[in-house]
Amino acid sequence: MPHSNQDDNMSAASESFSTASQTFSPASQANPSESRRRFLRGGLATTASALSVSHLHANETPAVHQSTSDTSSSSEPIRIALIGCGGRGTGALNDSMSINDNVKLVALADLREEKCERTRKAMLGRHKEKVDVADDKMHAGLDAYKRVLDDPEVDLVLLTTSPGFRPSHLAEAVDAGKHIFAEKPTCVDVAGYHTCLAAHDRAVTNGTAIVTGTQYRRQTNYVAAVEQIRQGAIGDIVSATSRYCSNSIWFKNRQPGMSELDYQLNNWMHFIWLSGDQIVEQAVHNIDAMNWVMGSAPETAYGSGGRFTRPDDSEMWDSMSIDYQYPGNRVLSFMCRQIPNTKSANGNVIYGTEGTMYIDALSRGSRMMDRKGNEVWSAKGSISDAYRQEHKDLVDSITSGKPIVELKETAKSSLTAVMGRLAAYTGQQVTWDFLTKKSTLDLFPDSLSPDNFPASSGHAIPGQTKLT
Repeated sequence: MPHSNQDDNMSAASESFSTASQTFSPASQANPSESRRRFLRGGLATTASALSVSHLHANETPAVHQSTSDTSSSSEPIRIALIGCGGRGTGALNDSMSINDNVKLVALADLREEKCERTRKAMLGRHKEKVDVADDKMHAGLDAYKRVLDDPEVDLVLLTTSPGFRPSHLAEAVDAGKHIFAEKPTCVDVAGYHTCLAAHDRAVTNGTAIVTGTQYRRQTNYVAAVEQIRQGAIGDIVSATSRYCSNSIWFKNRQPGMSELDYQLNNWMHFIWLSGDQIVEQAVHNIDAMNWVMGSAPETAYGSGGRFTRPDDSEMWDSMSIDYQYPGNRVLSFMCRQIPNTKSANGNVIYGTEGTMYIDALSRGSRMMDRKGNEVWSAKGSISDAYRQEHKDLVDSITSGKPIVELKETAKSSLTAVMGRLAAYTGQQVTWDFLTKKSTLDLFPDSLSPDNFPASSGHAIPGQTKLT
C-alpha cells in the first residue's frame, strides 16, 4: 500500500533536546558556494511566473507552478539532506538516489542519532558513490533540522518527519532557500494549512522547488484515467466512492522513565497533533486523488465513525465514513478503516452519466466501463515507478532552472482530510468556507519542553468535541 509514515522517524526524544528558536537566512554572498546555491535556487532575485503543469495536476485552475528562469543546468550534483530517518524517509531518499544520477547525500537529521547511523549505513550499501555524510553532518534532536537548514552545503531537503512538524519545517526550509521534497500530509490542522499556503507563495517568488509525496499524481494509470475523465469519456461526473480500509497498525508501549513528550513522539501515530489520525496521515492519498478528479476541494463534509480496537491511550479512531459534497452537487462517499481481521479495500470509483471509471490503488491499474458494464478502456501503472518519478521530476526541475512548486494542492487535500476528521469527531457538518476563513484550529503545542509537556486529553467524542 502507499507508504504510511507508520515506521517513521519521530520515534523517540531525549530529555536534553534543545528547542531554542533560531532565525535562518541564505548564506552570505561572501560564501564561496553562494553562486552555486543561487543557481540551484533558480535566482532568488527573480519573481517566478506561474505555469500550470497539466500532465501532472489536471485541475480547473493552475495549481502547480514553475519558475521561468532560463538558467542552464549545473554539472555539479544536487546535495541532499534527509530530515527524518525513519522508514518513509529512508525510502524516499532511496527513491531519489536510485533514479537521479546527479545527486549526493551530504547530511542526515533525526530525533535519534542511531537512526541517522542506520540510514547512512543503508545508503552506503546501496549508493556508495552518492554518499558523502561526514560525522559532523549527522544531527540529532528536536532542533536537528535547524542545523541542516543553516548548512550552506545543502541544496535540497527531504522533509519526512511526523506530519505535525511539516508546516513549520516547510516554512523554515523555504526561508532558508532550500529546495524541498515534503512527504504527505503537509498539515494536520487549519493553522498548518495557512502556513503551507504562505510557504508555497514564497517558494514561487524565491524560485525554489517544492514537490510533495502524492505519488498517485505521477502514476501512469492515474494520470491516464484523469485525462479520460477530463475528455468526457464517462460523461459528467455524478458521484464517486473511495476506500482506504486496511488492518491494524503499530503501537509502542510507554517505557519506564519515559517523559510524556518522549512517549508521544515515540508513539506519534496515535496522537492527533502529530499524525492527524488515519484519514489525514494515510488516507489522504485517496482524498488527494479525488480532489484531483473533481478539480477542486469539496464544499462540505458530514460523517461519522468510532473506535473499537485502539489502545486506551490512543487518540485515534479506527474507522470513519464521510460524505464530501463537491461543487455541482457531486457527492463522494469516502471510508477509511484500520481494524484487524476486516476486509481490506483501497481504490476509487467515479460514476458518470456515460460510464464508470475504476482507479485502483497500488499497482492494480485503471479501467473504464460503459453503461452496459463492458470494459472499454484500461491502463496499467506501477506505484514503485511513481514513487521514484516524483523525485526525478523534482531534481530535473531544479537543474533545468524551472522548479516545480506544488504545495498548495497538497495542502488543500490535507485540509480536506482534516475537514472529514472534524466532521466525524464533532458530529457536525463542516464547510470549506468555515475551515479556510473562520476556524482557529491549531493543534501544535505551545512548548515542547519535556519537563512539563501535557498528557493527552483523550479521544474525540461526537456531541462533546467542539468545532473550532
